[in-house]
Amino acid sequence: MKADIPSERKGPVTRLCAHTHTSLHYGDADLVETLIGKKTFTEVLLRQILGRAIRPVDVCIADAVLVVLMEHGLTPSSISTRLVYMSAPENLQGAVAAGLLAVGSQFVGTMENCSRLIDRVRDAADPQAQASAIAREYLQARKAIPGFGHHLHKPVDPRAYKLLDLARAQPELAGAHIETLMLLSREIDAVYGRAITINATGAVAALLGEIGVATDIMRGFAVISRAAGLVSHVVEERQCPSGRFIWETIEEAIPFVPGRADAD
Repeated sequence: MKADIPSERKGPVTRLCAHTHTSLHYGDADLVETLIGKKTFTEVLLRQILGRAIRPVDVCIADAVLVVLMEHGLTPSSISTRLVYMSAPENLQGAVAAGLLAVGSQFVGTMENCSRLIDRVRDAADPQAQASAIAREYLQARKAIPGFGHHLHKPVDPRAYKLLDLARAQPELAGAHIETLMLLSREIDAVYGRAITINATGAVAALLGEIGVATDIMRGFAVISRAAGLVSHVVEERQCPSGRFIWETIEEAIPFVPGRADAD
């Protein structure tokens, strides 16, 4: 966007970026003079997304979150990337984009689902009663609770508790989101009659809330982080191809059965 928009202009505007023939600005920061070589990628992305001055604690928390979300092995996102790259190796960005489409409400991006539960508890007149009601709601529906439980990490998800310990060590954070997550955890354990681990995306929801990331934007951090992880999967796919093996394994494992699926 050119940096010559009159102040009286009506209609849509942008405050993210502007350029002239001799300069380029991210917001009011000169890219060449004040950002390149002076600010980290995390600092700049937070400033662009949050629209405010960034504190060291914001960078600390965001860096930890981005590292945690980058990788989790051969999951739907990375498998998608490997298969698409096998099919179209000239299109690296397409392979990464295919993997990013799997960042959603079931895998990687579940921090948004958990953050909505945290919001419900924080907004309630009786937070403890609301947390207990949420636990009963999911138990009766026989559904997994966003931010809790893990099919691989038992009895606890070590990533989650490392993140929470890191956040608790930051005196600049108010701790309200973390306290609410722990209240929800206690009520879930009480209703279910057993300990259910807080998982990584549950902790991420609380940490991002602590630095002021809105619930509906949290999944964007998963997209940013997982994109880096998927590029590494492309690199490994080039060095040690697995896409065709995955394809052939599925072809053998899922037999053809003649007839319509809805036939009597």
